[in-house]
Amino acid sequence: MLSAVTSATHAQPVALTAGTSSTKSTQSKPQSTKASGGQDTVQLSSAAQAMLAALKESSETPAQTAQEAGSGDPQAQRLLAKQAAAKFYTPKVAGK
Repeated sequence: MLSAVTSATHAQPVALTAGTSSTKSTQSKPQSTKASGGQDTVQLSSAAQAMLAALKESSETPAQTAQEAGSGDPQAQRLLAKQAAAKFYTPKVAGK
């Protein structure tokens, strides 16, 4: 049975900083942003941290991925292995 969505919450945009970062440090501790002037503090949930890490990983260059894989990053190593396998196996389309 289908039901209509009556309310939804929207996530606030998160500003990204320039430079490379490791997902290990992102996932190991909660991130918080402290603003001066008595403003509120924002803490990212584990899910938000994972989404932020995935966004950073998706925007890195192949050179950065190769560098991280060379330094032992398992996620970068899996990505390089996946890309190598995709180059090796390219299915032929029937009729072409």
